[in-house]
Amino acid sequence: MKRYLSAVVAMAMSCGVAYAQSGTNSPYSQYGLGILSDQAAGFNRGMNGLGLGFHEHNQVNFSNPASYAALDSLTFIFDAGVSGQITSFKEGGNRKNAQNADFEYVVAGFRAFKHLGVSFGLIPFTNIGYSYASTQTISGDVDKRKSTNTYSGNGGIHQVYVGLGWQPLNGLSVGVNGSYLYGDYTKTVTNSYSDSYVNTLTKQYTADVRSYKVDLGLQYTARLTKKDQLTLGLTYGLGHKIGGKPTMEIISNNSQSGVADTTRFPQEGQANLDLEIPTTLGAGLMFDHDHAFKVGLDYNLQKWGGVKAPSYETSGSSTTDFFMKKGFYKDRHKFTLGAEICPQEYGMRFWQRVHYRAGLSYATPYYIINGNDGPKEISASVGFGFPIANKWNNRSLLNISCQWVQQSAKNFITENTFRINIGLTFNERWFAKWKVE
Repeated sequence: MKRYLSAVVAMAMSCGVAYAQSGTNSPYSQYGLGILSDQAAGFNRGMNGLGLGFHEHNQVNFSNPASYAALDSLTFIFDAGVSGQITSFKEGGNRKNAQNADFEYVVAGFRAFKHLGVSFGLIPFTNIGYSYASTQTISGDVDKRKSTNTYSGNGGIHQVYVGLGWQPLNGLSVGVNGSYLYGDYTKTVTNSYSDSYVNTLTKQYTADVRSYKVDLGLQYTARLTKKDQLTLGLTYGLGHKIGGKPTMEIISNNSQSGVADTTRFPQEGQANLDLEIPTTLGAGLMFDHDHAFKVGLDYNLQKWGGVKAPSYETSGSSTTDFFMKKGFYKDRHKFTLGAEICPQEYGMRFWQRVHYRAGLSYATPYYIINGNDGPKEISASVGFGFPIANKWNNRSLLNISCQWVQQSAKNFITENTFRINIGLTFNERWFAKWKVE
């Protein structure tokens, strides 16, 4: 028991440090609010994020808060996950590899009362992390001077949530997640020249988010036969302004004199701008045969098309403005198919109690790049849930999954990412009376 508790404390203490780092190194994270994080725990990730119709008695499924109603009584579940990834970038004949690791999530859940489950935790919402440069010779310049554009950014948005799942009727559960969104980002574009007499021009974009997020969930399970059941899961996420006060600074620096001239937007006297998150809708089906074979299909819609983004525009020779504008986003559709097999959850042999998982997904982009659609996403995963058994505990799981993700768009960078996710689920019998011998 002490070993388990020590591991839990260590993971929790590292959470604040890890979340200060970025969970991505993708150049695509410079667009919109960044790379959208998977709203999935360790067992979901083995099925590539599938989970809207799943309600597990020994796992926290925060993708649908209605599932909390199915949590075991007399137990406290603690789940923490980390990931490591290698990404290959390809553009034309150029290739480059990068790698990073990240603390993914830490969540907990328990049964508070009969038919009422509770969950809370810390999970990522978006990630921003990139740094690259491009150099070219100035067209028509007899001295063949070069211009370099350097792009860098870091940050992201995280969410702390508390959720309830309630079963008012047999087979019907409803739930809600209330989240606090927080985080900031800095995105910088620097234009410099090989001629030191030409000023270096830097555009720096920043925002600092402090807001809320509300997600509702519903699950209905219909008994088909004695061993078969079908669950419908529905989710709804409220879209609204999240503040952030996005700003932009234009810094013109003369390397000869060391003098820098800075112009800030919004300018003094103008109202602060507000970032937005979209309304989200989700629907999922899960077929369960004797708790040994589960297969499901999820559809998620994020209505980014109606969301505004900060825009800097110049009209005429000198008139500039920084404001919120539509046209940078588009609705995002995601389809996920997955399955899980566990021959005998309470079997006598180890391999009978292992959970075998797999999943496939396809997602459309949510942002537009220079008038063209951003990259579509294709991904696949396999995973395992290994039981952890000792003289104190036989309900904990080690969830390990491998995931391949490809982001590609015509005339843009193609990314291939290989990711390993590790989640450790502690399922402790905290609320039972222990027998003293």
